[in-house]
Amino acid sequence: MDLSHLGRRLAARLRRRLAGLVGAVGVRGALSRLNADAPGGRRRLVQVLLAAVSALALLVWWLVPTGGSSYPKAPLSLATGVANGVYEKYGLLLKSDLRTALPGVPVNLVHTQGSVDNIKRVVSGRSDFTIAAADAVANYNGPGKSDLRACARLYDDYMQLVVPSDSKVASARDLRGLRVGVGQADSGVNLITRRLFAAAGLNMSKDVTAVQVGIDKAPRMLLSGQLDAFFWSGGLPTAAVAAMATPVARIKLVQLGDLVAKLHSMGPQMAYYRQAVMPADAYPKAQNGQAVATIAVANLLVTTDRADNNLVERLTRAVIDSRDAIGKKVHAAQLVDLRTAVFTDPLPLHAGAARYYRSVKP
Repeated sequence: MDLSHLGRRLAARLRRRLAGLVGAVGVRGALSRLNADAPGGRRRLVQVLLAAVSALALLVWWLVPTGGSSYPKAPLSLATGVANGVYEKYGLLLKSDLRTALPGVPVNLVHTQGSVDNIKRVVSGRSDFTIAAADAVANYNGPGKSDLRACARLYDDYMQLVVPSDSKVASARDLRGLRVGVGQADSGVNLITRRLFAAAGLNMSKDVTAVQVGIDKAPRMLLSGQLDAFFWSGGLPTAAVAAMATPVARIKLVQLGDLVAKLHSMGPQMAYYRQAVMPADAYPKAQNGQAVATIAVANLLVTTDRADNNLVERLTRAVIDSRDAIGKKVHAAQLVDLRTAVFTDPLPLHAGAARYYRSVKP
């Protein structure tokens, strides 16, 4: 429930009712009655009017927060990710909704390498908000980590190992000696890929030819024969992967489920990865009607404790309210859910976001 909005409505209604009562006798009539009434009656009328004014003031004070819902109108920077990635597309659609949710606030989108880069940008103050995977947030131990706050848990990223349809690769263990796209240096893809290689008993620096490219370049390089495989971590389906799954340029997705147990045994930070399945209809032309076992990790909407409470409250509301509209174009966004949005481990909720969730709690 939006108490400030309700308070303004009730206060306006009470003001109209009070004005109507006074208007019924008119100002002159009221003064005449004051003069004509006995002293006791005059005091009673004054007391009634004072009580009504006091009640109105108390109601406004209780229901309308001091300062209303004002927020800074300065430009806002949202760090997204590489071109053609899900972060970028989600950010573009959210920016459109923020024109209504945050009138007067210009929103600037920033292309980045991905989660690791995004976190660095936010703690340094170069961006105000970003999307980052939970494992990358947990892994960050640089300056400003204690300042980080979350607005919402969004959707899950699925780790995707893409190879040509005629490839003999059936597991990450089969990548030894091959040219593999591993994501840009400061991307969440690179972080997960390095850990997956370790779980497979491979050293990314020695056992494969690691090429640091993201989803903006890797598909084209795979189809042209410059790569034998590439890793990608993103929501389902990722448009750049779906575009490759055509009868002319066919690909397949390699399962990663055989690495989950080993991955979880590598330390407490691996707990952010969960066993998952890419459904058969995620990329129907690339999976031959088969589901693919893999791992998934949650994405968080991240800011710092320096962000204005009212601004964060409004932005968080926009994220939840825009789910259905954005989900029509970014299918992963359909998984944004009010019931799970508050589970933002390893980050605490920003005070403004927490205020929003309390206001809509049944």
